[in-house]
Amino acid sequence: MPSSRQVVLASTSKYRRALLERLGMPFECADPQAGEAPLAGEAPAATALRLAEAKARAVAIRFPDALIIGSDQVAAMGRERFGKPGDHATAVRQLRSLSGNAVDFHTAVTVLDARARKTESRVVPCRVVFRTLDARRIEAYLRREQPYDCAASAKAEGLGIALIERIETHDPTSLIGLPLIALCELLERAGLPAV
Repeated sequence: MPSSRQVVLASTSKYRRALLERLGMPFECADPQAGEAPLAGEAPAATALRLAEAKARAVAIRFPDALIIGSDQVAAMGRERFGKPGDHATAVRQLRSLSGNAVDFHTAVTVLDARARKTESRVVPCRVVFRTLDARRIEAYLRREQPYDCAASAKAEGLGIALIERIETHDPTSLIGLPLIALCELLERAGLPAV
């Protein structure tokens, strides 16, 4: 459906870009240049929500007439959080910790109507239960996927799916970083239905 409104994804993530492309609407990407550190004592879902909204607001300054999409994801197991590993050694440590355990991915999405100065957001939970992972399996996965830019080293859209016993969510795209079911609802509420 052609859009009469400019749509901007407040992200440089190739994964979020690929997910948004599924909706078939024109959009552009903008780097929100926003920090991602949690606040002291902040719950993982609250961090994801705050950061998704902050990213959208940061980009809205440059696009004052657009619909801005912000998103953020926080992976946690109990009190421990798992960010993007950045390197091989950190990814190995993360996957050893996650072996045989469940990790909760809290993915927030925000649609900010910069023209109307109205924001709506959702947090979509996703629990991933990992198989028991031995060193050989971890190394083979990391050599092939190099998921150093993925929260908790979990690249489920690739070979990472072989590390997972089960995924519990009502929106499987939330695990990849942009919950499309919630996003479609928010876009429709903002006057831009996907279909």
